[in-house]
Amino acid sequence: MNFNLTQIPERTQKPRAHGLTMVMDKGLSINEVHNFLDIAGPHVDIVKLGFGTSYVTPNLKEKIQVYQSYGMPIYFGGTLFEAFLIRNQFNDYINVCKEFGVTYMEVSDGSIEIPHAEKCGYIEKLTKVGTVLSEVGSKDAAHIIPPYKWIELMKAELEAGSTYVIAEAREAGNVGIYRGTGEVREGLVQEILTQIPQEKIIWEAPQKAQQLYFLELIDCNVNLGNIAPSEVLPLESMRVGLRGDTFHLYLNK
Repeated sequence: MNFNLTQIPERTQKPRAHGLTMVMDKGLSINEVHNFLDIAGPHVDIVKLGFGTSYVTPNLKEKIQVYQSYGMPIYFGGTLFEAFLIRNQFNDYINVCKEFGVTYMEVSDGSIEIPHAEKCGYIEKLTKVGTVLSEVGSKDAAHIIPPYKWIELMKAELEAGSTYVIAEAREAGNVGIYRGTGEVREGLVQEILTQIPQEKIIWEAPQKAQQLYFLELIDCNVNLGNIAPSEVLPLESMRVGLRGDTFHLYLNK
């Protein structure tokens, strides 16, 4: 860091196994990617090209190469995986990942229904190609999954080969592990943590209050996802107690 302060919690170091910050890129330009990584790169662990934006992004290969030049793992949003799958183009999806040099893949079923054994089969196949992240939870706010089912699905997907399971929240943070207001479904989260190691879960938490909840519940090295590029430094400051919300969290401990 730029100067010495005592009573700062110890952050895991890159390349991190946990304490991850996953950023959602919803359409940065090539120049914006350079600017973003120049300032925030040390605090970013994975970048997701959100939902299906990679299909319509101009100069996609060049943009991906910029991320790769910074050593930044990237992956296509799970919605794109589902778009290939529903069109019976699973092998095409693999070929696209290989063509663009994308070695992280997200397997999700937030927009379509996939029998869970079949979903785990896709996870197993993709582990032979790269690193798999799998997302649990529906994008449909009316589809409420009970806690025992979240645990069952997460366990099975980790056993199938997922490196991390992602707790669904969408880019707005108003479904899945959250209520429509953005409020955390605390009972659900805490029940999940009785069975699933927190190091293996990436909690989608685009809103500051959601990030704060997980920092207070777990610690500064909780895995957080769907972070906006402009929010990386504010989040890192909050992780280490240098924002008003967490200012007293680590003092005299």
